[in-house]
Amino acid sequence: MKQQYSGWRKSSHSNPDTECVEVGRSSLGNIGVRDTKQGDAGPVLDFTPREWAVFISALRSED
Repeated sequence: MKQQYSGWRKSSHSNPDTECVEVGRSSLGNIGVRDTKQGDAGPVLDFTPREWAVFISALRSED
């Protein structure tokens, strides 16, 4: 079943003219990540809330 996402917002770390990613939330609570340039036509990387927390934690540890 394909999830529907809403509330897409652009990452504050995106380059507004070229390399932009957006995150949105599905009705099931999953987090989707997509390329802004492709919008609704592009693929969505889907994370469960737990996967998202681990992903974000790993990104923050890289700073």
